[in-house]
Amino acid sequence: MDVKVWMYLAYLVVSIGLTVWVARALSRNGLVFLEDVFADQRLANAVNSLLVVGFYLLNLGYVTVAMKDTDPVHTTSQALEELSMKVGLVLLVLGALHFFNVFALGRYRRGRLRQLATHPPISPVGHLPIQPGSRLAGPPEPATGGPTAFPPAQ
Repeated sequence: MDVKVWMYLAYLVVSIGLTVWVARALSRNGLVFLEDVFADQRLANAVNSLLVVGFYLLNLGYVTVAMKDTDPVHTTSQALEELSMKVGLVLLVLGALHFFNVFALGRYRRGRLRQLATHPPISPVGHLPIQPGSRLAGPPEPATGGPTAFPPAQ
């Protein structure tokens, strides 16, 4: 076998190994986060499983598409350089997928917590004065100097 075939085999082993390791770690450790996001363990488990399947599909799909290389590889050093470039791109894709998932789930969690909040997001600083003539103002006060309901205090 030539150097390029060995490079492809090493790329597949490393990429698939990294994908499986990262998917298991994210699934195991992310379940606590998902339970907090959704406040329902059954829903969190279902979403966790769906995220793992989507993660495998996207990443392994990228690994297989990125495997093809049109440049000839004649030496071992060229093969290692190409292998490091391909594995580095796989790691960048893994990181981008992880960042997107955490960002989207964090936004969903903040929105859900905001809906459940019973107090305003910031405390009131003061009170607005009641304007005369509003529904909350009550009966108008009598004009000064006119008859009143109570005699003046002595």
